[in-house]
Amino acid sequence: MLRAGRMLLGRWLWLAVVAAALTAQPALAALRVNGSTTVNPVVSEAAEWLRAERGLEIFVDTQGGSSGGIAALADGRADVGMSSRPLGPADRERFPGVPFESHDLGFDAVALVVSKDVWEGGVHTLSRAEMRAIYEGRTRNWKQLGGPDQRIAFFNKEPGRGTWEVFAKWAYGDVSKVPLVSHPEVGANREVRTKVGASRGALSQLSAAWADGKTVFALGLRGEDGQVVRPTREALAGGSYPLSRPLLVVTNGPPRGAAAELIELLLSPRGQAMVARHGYLPRRQPLAETSSR
Repeated sequence: MLRAGRMLLGRWLWLAVVAAALTAQPALAALRVNGSTTVNPVVSEAAEWLRAERGLEIFVDTQGGSSGGIAALADGRADVGMSSRPLGPADRERFPGVPFESHDLGFDAVALVVSKDVWEGGVHTLSRAEMRAIYEGRTRNWKQLGGPDQRIAFFNKEPGRGTWEVFAKWAYGDVSKVPLVSHPEVGANREVRTKVGASRGALSQLSAAWADGKTVFALGLRGEDGQVVRPTREALAGGSYPLSRPLLVVTNGPPRGAAAELIELLLSPRGQAMVARHGYLPRRQPLAETSSR
């Protein structure tokens, strides 16, 4: 009798464990975000807020820049891609059948930036023709451009990154027309700023929000008519600055779950304030309501 009671109790305990397992909520998988170092500061701040307020696990990586993020999303290695360039036909040809959906967070200006010695030496603007001559190695000294007698140390953004593609389209009209060059390559925005700031005669392409005006200075672009436009938020908002690009987060089809929460936050007034705080132009707020970094 005692044995039968123990067996019955054991069965009840076993059934209780099974019932608890069946009714338990599954653990929420961590959200994986990958891509552009330009978009990263905004997304990382939003991710920190969601961790603190919603308990969501979000891992943000910048391996490979914009193209790396798009590839990781298409291959299933990321749930959200970050891109500082629009998706084009080449992306859709490379990943046929992937229903990419882009979500605009705001806008950014790509600047040509120089080191302090070049700026103080009098070089404050460049034309498209002058930049192409530097890129192609036909102009090698700042003295040729009215600056100091100093060799030009050009650091080229890695092709495939959003910053480089915006620059390439401005300089040559089409990425396919850009000549092969052998300049030293740089990756993330922080690396570019560090390299330019620490090198004499330095020049590179960089998100304008990362030009601090202390060690790295953003040049104005001089048009064929002699007019100069600088990478200011006003010029970006007015459409007069040519090296502009949207800041995007990209999903594989409509966003769901944690990805939807992240994007909803980024597009909300709170998220748009984050965009402005990092020096970019928000998408949903008038210019007068935003504050620069």
